Amino acid sequence: MAMQPLPIAVLISGGGTTLVNLNQCIDRSELPAQIVRVISSSAAAGGVERAREAGLHATVIDPKDHADRAGYTDAMWRAIRQSGAELVCMAGFLKLLPIAEDYRNRVMNIHPALLPEFGGKGMYGKHVHQAVLAAGRKESGCTVHFADDRYDHGPIILQRTCPVAPDDTPDTLAARVFKEECIAYPQAIRLFAAKKLVIDGTTVKII
Repeated sequence: MAMQPLPIAVLISGGGTTLVNLNQCIDRSELPAQIVRVISSSAAAGGVERAREAGLHATVIDPKDHADRAGYTDAMWRAIRQSGAELVCMAGFLKLLPIAEDYRNRVMNIHPALLPEFGGKGMYGKHVHQAVLAAGRKESGCTVHFADDRYDHGPIILQRTCPVAPDDTPDTLAARVFKEECIAYPQAIRLFAAKKLVIDGTTVKII
């Protein structure tokens, strides 16, 4: 019997390339999911228009429109709950969102480096790849993890690696890492949908 599509909400802050990848995987029947809501932290994010062009329900919830972090957090979780999402996928989402108790271990994030290195506040996009190159690493990659209440922190689900070339720039390295992200995130979501992820303390077991 075919698996029922997993309802997911995708959180974005930028261009939405990860969102587009997930949606394309769904369209190709490679990912048993349905994007029931896209939430952006900025109306200026290019991903909002991309989402709407794809026929997805996109909402903007900007922290600046709320009196304090608690108000913003409440608005986010209210929208997520209303969407019926069973899994939340952060996709280039740059705001720290405290995880609601009923969504604990149901929020994933993807980071363009091999955590726990090169993560934390301010480590996103080109900043990550610049740091990897400055550190002289021979290998980079991406990490999918369950999010907690800290930036780029929480039980790691899976990682994929790629080489760092001697002549890499942040842009060329970003492109190579993104190819791995396009494989890793759908794989992690498929494992979640199939109920094959078990959290044991700070680690994730794939059963």
